[in-house]
Amino acid sequence: MFNGTNWMDILREELQGFLPSEKRREMLEGEAYYKGKHDILKRKKTVAGSKEPCEYLTNSKVVDNQYARVVDQKVSYLLGRPLTVATEREEFREVLTAVFGPDFQRKLRLVAEDTLNCGIGWLHPCYDRRGELMFRRIAPWELKPFWTDDAHGELEGAMRVYPRERGGGAAADTVVEHFSPEGICRFADCAGEFKQEQGIRPYFSAVQDGRELAGVWPGVPLIPFRAGFREIPLIRRVKRLQDGINLMISDFQDRMGEDTHHTVLVIRNFDGEDLGEFRRNLATFGAVKVRGDGVDGGGVETLHMEVDAENFEAVLRILKRALVENAKGFDVRDLTFAGSPNQMAIQSMYADMDLDAGVMELEFAAAFRELMGFVCAHLEWSGKSGLLPGEVELIFNRDVLINETESIENCIRSAGILSRETILYQHPWTSDVGKELQRLEDEGE
Repeated sequence: MFNGTNWMDILREELQGFLPSEKRREMLEGEAYYKGKHDILKRKKTVAGSKEPCEYLTNSKVVDNQYARVVDQKVSYLLGRPLTVATEREEFREVLTAVFGPDFQRKLRLVAEDTLNCGIGWLHPCYDRRGELMFRRIAPWELKPFWTDDAHGELEGAMRVYPRERGGGAAADTVVEHFSPEGICRFADCAGEFKQEQGIRPYFSAVQDGRELAGVWPGVPLIPFRAGFREIPLIRRVKRLQDGINLMISDFQDRMGEDTHHTVLVIRNFDGEDLGEFRRNLATFGAVKVRGDGVDGGGVETLHMEVDAENFEAVLRILKRALVENAKGFDVRDLTFAGSPNQMAIQSMYADMDLDAGVMELEFAAAFRELMGFVCAHLEWSGKSGLLPGEVELIFNRDVLINETESIENCIRSAGILSRETILYQHPWTSDVGKELQRLEDEGE
């Protein structure tokens, strides 16, 4: 990608700009929130008039990870059921089934999580030690793409950054890999010294007519998967709502577990300490000294304050509902109060998620078409030429709740109007239409 004598300096500058960038920070934040590492876990409480944290104050740190719940909902809705790879070319169906088997679908699910947490996910087609085609997932916060256009339609190259342990207690090196159409070259940043470890290495090698040839893919072998065109992480929409949920639950637990916060202290004829020191002593010893000189003397009285749990529950419900709506998820509790809902009510509950999944499916279909370019090149090198990327389609079988009784009745009423294959495809108990048709033929015989 980089030409000229200063290309190493350019790569170093790209690295220095990428590591502290806002976009990468947001990716790491989305991944951390998905794993349950929320800001509430860093909360510190201080006493009045002091900036130092007070260890005597109750400081609950509760994480109610609604964000991860919505992410799992979206991924399972689109990829919860096995994908179907369809093609009219019968001679390629078996090999395509092997290429896009369970391992690929598991990797695609991880990439789908990346697209939601980070705005974009990456698959790297490559070969394993046995020489078989595989797909490696690359973490989005490790990859800096170099696009040829503002629409991010074509890659000119990419830079991958990841730590490498050195052992012996030494600080880890920062390894930088530069992807180009010709191959990969590797660098290392050791204690601030940027040096090249490996020149351009082909992505793979092939043997032709007894000679080993360097293998070159039809482009940079990095496939971007997006949840939307703008590559916006889901955490940007709902972070404040998730923080509010954690804060409300943590504060409620504090109020219920700390007696001194259930009362307002009325102090008469007491001085010598500021309020911060007073509260610290009260939390530590449970008592406070007062002076009795003067007419009225000194004393401490309490005004009891009852914690209204209903207020907390009301605010919590509002925050959770807002998070679901902003994340375009669904609340399964809606079905609990709906009794036995019909299919129309179920589809209405899924409306927002279905619209969002439609956009995600469109982006994934475009990425799959790009991925097929590399698969077709692999098949051609393997002696199975003739397949074009446009001749293969990836079908997403969305995992939506249905009213089975209503669905079966509709299938029965469609007999004579639709073909048996179409009816079987829509039947909720059918897992493999081809096998089911064969069973029916065997029974007929």
